[in-house]
Amino acid sequence: MGRVTEIVGRGLAGFLTKPVRQSIQVATVSQEKLSQYLQPGDVLLVEGNTRISVAIKYLTQSTWSHAALYIGDALPPAAPWELPRVLVEADLQEGVRAIPLAHYAQMHTRICRPVGLSSEDRQHVVDYVIARIGQKYDLKHIFDLARYLLPTLPVPRRFRRRMLAFGSGDPTRAICSTLIAQAFETMRYPILPEVHRTWLDNPMHTDCYADIYHIRNYSLFTPRDFDISPYFDIIKPTIENGFDYRALVWSDPGQDGKECGCKSEE
Repeated sequence: MGRVTEIVGRGLAGFLTKPVRQSIQVATVSQEKLSQYLQPGDVLLVEGNTRISVAIKYLTQSTWSHAALYIGDALPPAAPWELPRVLVEADLQEGVRAIPLAHYAQMHTRICRPVGLSSEDRQHVVDYVIARIGQKYDLKHIFDLARYLLPTLPVPRRFRRRMLAFGSGDPTRAICSTLIAQAFETMRYPILPEVHRTWLDNPMHTDCYADIYHIRNYSLFTPRDFDISPYFDIIKPTIENGFDYRALVWSDPGQDGKECGCKSEE
């Protein structure tokens, strides 16, 4: 029975990771600019175009359905002719893997950068995810995957995050960005912590209080959380070194080709 469940699980995972035909991706930043501004330890959010991406975006009410960690040149190319593998991600079918930046060159992406993280701590985060490359996910937990086949069911907002973390935890870890959340958790770096205000028992300072931070369970984090986190900066390569809208060359109706001295075809 276990063998049958495993086979069905792999088939279901293959179905969920197929692109949606109606999906139209717009890459707002070129691959060259992404490569120029990404730093080790940055989180790259991706607006996915697969069936499971539709479900995740619905459940989280967000544009982002996937997240990968940028590791820079920490890994050598697998072969001389291959592109450098600079991203580590958790894939539903293949588990934790390293991929080139070109894998998401045609997709809408966003760079989220942890603020104040030292170079040593960044390296620790990178080393954490690299050490887990090759880990596989137990696809025998078929019910964890099957619920994503019905992404349009009316789910109350308060239950959406819990739905992503419900179940065994293995397949959901490939969906919910928890590999990256775990990496930052080892450094006690916050993403969206729970903050409790505690009043101090000091008669001389009755109006004083302390904010006590509690780390959330890593299985509850989604790609959206890195975007809205107050501890991650949003890096937009097109405006990092200054942006001058006057330098843009616009094509006016009926004027195509005149700015560059080209002749229009009759």
